Amino acid sequence: MRTDSETPLAAAKADAPLQVEPCETLDAISGHFRLFQLREGHRFSTDDILTAWYGTSWCPTARTALDLGSGIGTVGMISAWRLPGARWVTVEAQSDSVALARKSAQYNGLTARYEIREGDFREAGVLRPEEKFDLITGSPPYFAPDAGVKSEHPQRLACRFELRGTVADYCEVAARHLASGGFFACVFPVEPAQLARVIAGAKSAGLVIVRKRPILFREEEPPLIGLFGMMRTEDLPEWFRNQTWEEPPLTIRTREGKIHPEYSAVKLAIGFPP
Repeated sequence: MRTDSETPLAAAKADAPLQVEPCETLDAISGHFRLFQLREGHRFSTDDILTAWYGTSWCPTARTALDLGSGIGTVGMISAWRLPGARWVTVEAQSDSVALARKSAQYNGLTARYEIREGDFREAGVLRPEEKFDLITGSPPYFAPDAGVKSEHPQRLACRFELRGTVADYCEVAARHLASGGFFACVFPVEPAQLARVIAGAKSAGLVIVRKRPILFREEEPPLIGLFGMMRTEDLPEWFRNQTWEEPPLTIRTREGKIHPEYSAVKLAIGFPP
């Protein structure tokens, strides 16, 4: 059950009223939760929604949670809405994104259980060695710095290109900070070369991909991304350490371009209109 402190009204009473600046928008994400975003910057995506949904679906009893490379807070805040009893730590290196996330956390009345740290999660001191979490989420950038056409907006650039770490870095940090039996959920492309990077990153970090789910952005088209659920090798029985359950694909849109019924159900599950 959500407390009275987790409402926009409570947040407004606790602090000075929040203003939507001309360069910003205030958008619905989950239930009454809202997200401040830059009009011309990075905007929340289907990838973010799916990461939050997948992590909270397969670790629904988490009491402590960490979001790596948290950006403007989409994954963390959707997850916090779904897990109202969990305490969160999120880590983001871009100061503009941190400022927006803090503004959203205040608006949503989350500040008592939602800590936003500014910094590179790979650097010592950002996360203490003894900090452990039941659930860790991450939406890593997909591309090497020299790949593809780069956006001129620094916020978008860092979300798409590996300026501060790769999927292997996400796996390594997640492995160090997972509690016993904890679950790490992330999203990444499944084109063969990219999929190989996820598999290698997990193995190097001592993680097992216990389940994965391909995502079809349109019915009957090949999957472009996938959702991955990982656990520490040492937390699993030996016979389970070399297997991955591949779930049926999740389809976002039908052949006609309409929202697929299953994705509508996913959106309902995170408090978003179907």
